[in-house]
Amino acid sequence: QLQLAESGGGLVQPGGSLRLSCAASGRSLDSDDIAWYRQVPGKEREGISCITSNSDSTYYSDSVKGRFTVTRDNAKKMAYLQMNSLKSEDTATYYCAVGSCWIVRGPYWYQMRYWGKGILVNVSS
Repeated sequence: QLQLAESGGGLVQPGGSLRLSCAASGRSLDSDDIAWYRQVPGKEREGISCITSNSDSTYYSDSVKGRFTVTRDNAKKMAYLQMNSLKSEDTATYYCAVGSCWIVRGPYWYQMRYWGKGILVNVSS
C-alpha cells in the first residue's frame, strides 16, 4: 500500500527553476522505480523522467533532457524533480508515479501502479 503526494509547484517565470517533491507514505519505496509524468488538458499524459529503485539509472524524455534532473532519497521516502530553464510549454499538471521505468518510454501510462494527485506548474511571465 502506497500513497503519493506532490508538492513544490506553482507559478514561475520562463527561464526560472522549480523543484517538485514527491512524498510517499505507507510501505517502503526501496524496491520501486519512481517516474514523473505531466499532462496538459486535451493531450495524453507524458512520461518525462524516471529513476530506478537504487538510483543506478535515470531516464528523461527528449522534451526535458538537459533541463530536468530526477533524484530520490529512499530513507526519507521522497523523490524530487529539479526543473531548470523552464519554458512556457512546460506548463502542465505534474504527477509522480510508482511502477517500472520501462513503462515511461511508451504511451501506456496507466500501467504505473500508484499515482499522486498531481500538482500544477505554470510557466508564465
